[in-house]
Amino acid sequence: MRYKKPISILVIIIIVLSFAASAYGVFSRQGPGQHEFKSLYGETIQLYGKGLYQSNSVSIASQGIAQDVVTMILGIPLLIISLYLFRKGLLKGKLLLAGTLGYFLYSYTSYVFLCMYNPLFLVYVILMSSSLFAFILTMMSFDLEKLGSCFHPKMPVRFLSGFLFFLAGVLGLMWLGMIVPPLLKGTVPPALEHYTTLVVQAMDLGFVVPTAILGGVLLIKRKPFGYLLTSVMIIKGLSMGTALTAMIIGQLLAGVYVGFAVIVLFPAINLLMIYCMFIVMKNIKEPENGARRIS
Repeated sequence: MRYKKPISILVIIIIVLSFAASAYGVFSRQGPGQHEFKSLYGETIQLYGKGLYQSNSVSIASQGIAQDVVTMILGIPLLIISLYLFRKGLLKGKLLLAGTLGYFLYSYTSYVFLCMYNPLFLVYVILMSSSLFAFILTMMSFDLEKLGSCFHPKMPVRFLSGFLFFLAGVLGLMWLGMIVPPLLKGTVPPALEHYTTLVVQAMDLGFVVPTAILGGVLLIKRKPFGYLLTSVMIIKGLSMGTALTAMIIGQLLAGVYVGFAVIVLFPAINLLMIYCMFIVMKNIKEPENGARRIS
């Protein structure tokens, strides 16, 4: 199996450091508590004032803590299970590993560039780097020529492609709706708060939306890379969707206003992600002799 040892080492690093970082984020409570801060744009921002995220706004801090919880109870167990299945040479394990690494790569890239500087900055950088290279090596380990034959010919590719197009449309319209009107008025989006740029929106518009569209198009054509991108997007999306649902709950508990459409839409998309993941996993045909046939 190609890259088995380096991938395993990198994943173990991610497991250990992400657990430590998440636990610190959830349980640290030092600090003066909430207080106001005047941003460069003249806006009054409520800072969280406690623990690891004390210099972040209440909105971002509550989301960060919620995501840390999801990382501990879902992300890390998924990473452990997928690594075990990957090392056994199962295609489901390799796909699950690639998608879960996509979650960790997305998460800790956003932590590096969005969270206000804190004592775990270098830990976030190591996690981002480890996730990136583990993800690249895992993607490179697939044999695309054989991958298409590992999926059942009756797999509902149009439904899965349609879901990816829907996801791309929702994210694209939502973020452009946030960004474009202030650009035309010469102002900044209220969601910017005291941060320097819109990190999550940039990542979604620059990476997630194009990947979802490309995966959907290639899947309709039943191209091997389409099967791979779709599987990775759905598995990553399931983890991230669960984190987003937790973030909404965290914001509501912290007293942050969340629009009704967001409260309904993202949990609904998360449920669809779970259903799509079930479809993908159900339609995988494990090759005989495991790793010798898929790597």
